[in-house]
Order: sequence, then structure tokens, then C-alpha cells
Amino acid sequence: MEKHTNRSFAKKAGIAASLLLGGLTLTGCDVAAPDAVNRLMDMGWPDPVTPEGAQMYNFWVWTWVAAWIIGIIMWGLFLTAIFAWNNKKREKQGAPEFPKQLQYNVPLELILTIVPIIIVMVLFFFTVQSQTHATALNKDPKVTVDVTGYQWNWKFGYAAIDGEFTADGQAYDGVDEERQALADATKFDPEGTRNANPIHGTSTGDISYLNFNEIETIGSTEEVPVLVLPTETAIEFRLASGDVNHAFWVPEFLFKRDAYAHPESNQQQRAFQIEQIDREGAFVGRCAEMCGTYHAMMNFEVRAVSPEKFRDYVAFRTANPQAPNSDALRAIGEAPYATSTRPFVSDRTGSRDGINYQDPNANV
Repeated sequence: MEKHTNRSFAKKAGIAASLLLGGLTLTGCDVAAPDAVNRLMDMGWPDPVTPEGAQMYNFWVWTWVAAWIIGIIMWGLFLTAIFAWNNKKREKQGAPEFPKQLQYNVPLELILTIVPIIIVMVLFFFTVQSQTHATALNKDPKVTVDVTGYQWNWKFGYAAIDGEFTADGQAYDGVDEERQALADATKFDPEGTRNANPIHGTSTGDISYLNFNEIETIGSTEEVPVLVLPTETAIEFRLASGDVNHAFWVPEFLFKRDAYAHPESNQQQRAFQIEQIDREGAFVGRCAEMCGTYHAMMNFEVRAVSPEKFRDYVAFRTANPQAPNSDALRAIGEAPYATSTRPFVSDRTGSRDGINYQDPNANV
């Protein structure tokens, strides 16, 4: 009888372990869960607009599916122990005061040791898989964008654009050589400078790590900067900060990256790539690093347009270097100003009264 009981328990434990492993096998699967499951398990995550975001979204949802499977099994065991093996029931069954002790049950102890290890290993594997995909720099970008954060706004510049987006079919090198040379000259203080920076001999005013481009969009307190990008195109972003730490965050990308001053000196990889933006639209971007008084106002917009519209946009910006970004957006039939976030008034003190934005129709 005791042998049969042990076998029965081992069978139940095996079924429980199989369910645990089955749930975890689904964890991180690069397959979208059913819509009903997504809505229940995504916990408010926005719908992703990049393949990297989609993989992380699926990992997040399947992790919750696995967590619920494990939770239901554990709750079932807890409730079984509470209601089936409580003292009153044992008295009615005429059982002894103390239940059978299982502290030396080797198979059970092995299961309780091995299963958690497998759970951690599976979660670790899919975490690394999603992270590696998001941080990979082998996606052959066709557009390279320099992103500079500063208190409290953004500067976007096009460093390189593939020939498929230019009027003459030649790859576009957007580096502003003159301004870049001026920035490079700030790296070291002139000889004889009083109180020169003793650290590595570089100047405290060094901005040589910043990139300057011929086509740039600069945000202001009156206008939220709009970064125009093509869909269905691999894009590289190169991040840096002009002062304190900032963070480049588009919620629909489902991940954010920090922007530091002197990124290489801080051993930070400033570049990241996305395979593509899957659909056209306006997506709000934010600074996700507390960077000072007006951090909450440090917004931008990613405007994803078709490759054809982006080609026209680049042609307009190239032919009209003095024209504002709003004119270029008008020229390709897009709303000239940010539509996903509102421009803030230039008088920052107005925010103390809760009035920190303009009429959304004022600049249209």
C-alpha cells in the first residue's frame, strides 16, 4: 500500500513538473500569443512597431502565461494541503496526529531542486535571446541618425542616408565638416590656459564627442522636434548628451537607451539599431532619465513615413537647407508639427500653474 502511495505521488509530481516545463517552453517564444491573451497579459504595454519590440512583447506575454501556469499549480497544491489535509479532516478519518513526514523523500527533493533551476535557465535563455536581438549591430542600416539630448530638448541629425533615398542615387554623407572641426578643436585647452582640466589633459568644455550634421532638427521650448524616419528600413541611432544623463525612449519601441556625455569615455555603446519601423504613424518619444527641472517636458516625436515620402523629405531638406522642418513636413503632405505630444510654451514658469502647453492647433 505504501509503495502504491509513493508511486501515485511520484506520478502527480511528474505531471506537475511537466506542466511547469511546458509552460516555460512557451516563455519567450517568438510567436505572438492570441489577441485575447495579449490583452489580458500585456499589462498595459503599447503595441510594438519594430521587430525588436515585437520579440520583447511576445517574451513579456509568454512569461506571464508561464507565471500563471506555475502560480495555478502552486495555488492548487496550497489549497489541497489546506482543505484536504487539515487537522479536522484527519481526525474524521482517524488518522494519526502528525501526517507522514517527507523530509527524506529523495525524489521529491530532487524535483524541488531541479525544477526551479530549469525555470531560471529557461527564463535566462529567452531573456538573453531578446536582449541580443535588440542590441545587435548587424542590421545593415540604410539611415543613420545622430541623437543629442540636452537640458531640456533634442537635436536630430542625419549622419548617413543610403542612395535609395537620395535624388541622385548616391549615398549621402551628412557630416557638417566645418562645425565638426570646430567641435574637435574644443578637446584640449590652449597652452597656458589658467586652471586647465588636469584629467587626461582634455578641456572641461570638450564637445568633440558630439556629432554635427548638415540636415538637423532642433527642438525648442516653442516646438517639439519631429524626427522623420522611413518605414520598412533598417535605422541606426547614435546617442550622446550635451550635458547631464538623458535617455532616448519611444514607448512603441519597447526599450530605451541612455544618452551620456562622452559615451566612449564612459564605456557606453552609443549606437543601437532597429530592423525597421513596421507601420506609418506618429509616435511620442520621451526622456526617461530624470535630468532636471523640466525633464517632464523633454518630449519629441518619431514620424514614420513611407520610403517614398522619406525620399521626398530628404530632397526638400537638401535643396532647402535653411527651411524649417515644418516646411519639409508640409511639402510631403504631413502635419507640420508634432501630433503625439503638444508644444510647450517658452515661458517655463507657466508650468507652475499647470499650463505648460500651447493650443494644439496654434502652429498648424
